[in-house]
Amino acid sequence: MTTSGTARWTLLFADLEAQLAAEEAAERDGAVAELTRAEQASVPLVDRLRAAQGRVLRLDLSDGESLAGRLERVATTWVQVDARTAQGGRVQHLVPLSAVVGVAGLGPYATPSAARTDGLGLGTVLRGLQRDRARVQVRTSAQVLLGRVARVGADHLDVAELDAVTSGTRVVPFAALVRVSEA
Repeated sequence: MTTSGTARWTLLFADLEAQLAAEEAAERDGAVAELTRAEQASVPLVDRLRAAQGRVLRLDLSDGESLAGRLERVATTWVQVDARTAQGGRVQHLVPLSAVVGVAGLGPYATPSAARTDGLGLGTVLRGLQRDRARVQVRTSAQVLLGRVARVGADHLDVAELDAVTSGTRVVPFAALVRVSEA
């Protein structure tokens, strides 16, 4: 075999090896992309919110309100947001995740649940407000109530209204809650 024939064979095998390497890289990239998509599909919103704890986010709520503030606490079914008032003060909001229809400012990261308090239900937190006799503003998609939490059931709360015009007790199902705020 001549020198030019040897060079040709060397180039042929180099080309074949390069093609195989390119196919393997494409296959590997496809597998990595598929694994990435599968992993992303398993991440719940609450884990992404947990990773954003301490950051300022904007929550779009089911009644059309946008609530901007620092994400203070994240539980499995609710979040606590610390927001500024128009007067420059601060107010705490308890927002059921079922009332959140969009989030702005959320990063791509996720943090799985690690704290035992992550599992605290909405009822547990509302019973704490009941015990403290805290004045609250309860917002639903239909109304805003000012009062105190008088009773907390399995799936509802009773609000003892403080408004002189409509004083009395109003029963609000958890499913109707948009947020409960300090008043």
